[in-house]
Amino acid sequence: MSNPATPVVPDDAFPLPEGFGPGSVWADRVAERSLVGRNQRGVEIRIGHGEGEINPGELLKLALIGCAGMTADIPIARRLGEDFPMRLFAHGTSDETENRYLEVREEIQLDTSALSATELERLRTVIDRSIEAGCTVERTVVPGTPVHHTLLDADGSADRSA
Repeated sequence: MSNPATPVVPDDAFPLPEGFGPGSVWADRVAERSLVGRNQRGVEIRIGHGEGEINPGELLKLALIGCAGMTADIPIARRLGEDFPMRLFAHGTSDETENRYLEVREEIQLDTSALSATELERLRTVIDRSIEAGCTVERTVVPGTPVHHTLLDADGSADRSA
C-alpha cells in the first residue's frame, strides 16, 4: 500500500495525458471487457460483468447514492445524532431500446422512530434540498435522467410522511 501523502500515478505503459491531475482516475484493461479502475489514493476496483467485478451501470448508481449519502450526512446527523446508522440503495436497469437508464430510484434507510411526523417531514425536505443543491454527481446526471429519493424506515418500510 502506498503512503497516502504520495499520490499514485499510472505506470509508464502509456504517457500521462496533459489533463492528468488531482481528481483524475484511470482504468487498465486486464482481459476482454474487464478493467481495473484506480484512483490516486491507491484504491482499485474491478470493472466488468464477471465474478468479483462491478459493471459501469452499478458504478453509476453507487456514485449517485454515495454522493447523496455524503451530502445528506451532516443534515441527517443534526436531527438523528452523530452516530446514526444509514443504508442507501439505488435501483434501475438500462432500457435496451434506448441503451441508457431512463430512471434511477434511490432509497435512504434510517431509523426515524424517534421523530414526530412533523420532524420526519422536515427531515425529508432537508435531505432532498441538500442532495439537490450539493450532490455533484446528481447535479451532473440530472436533468438527463430523473433520480428519485425515497426515505425508508429502519425496518424497510416507506416513511410515515410520504
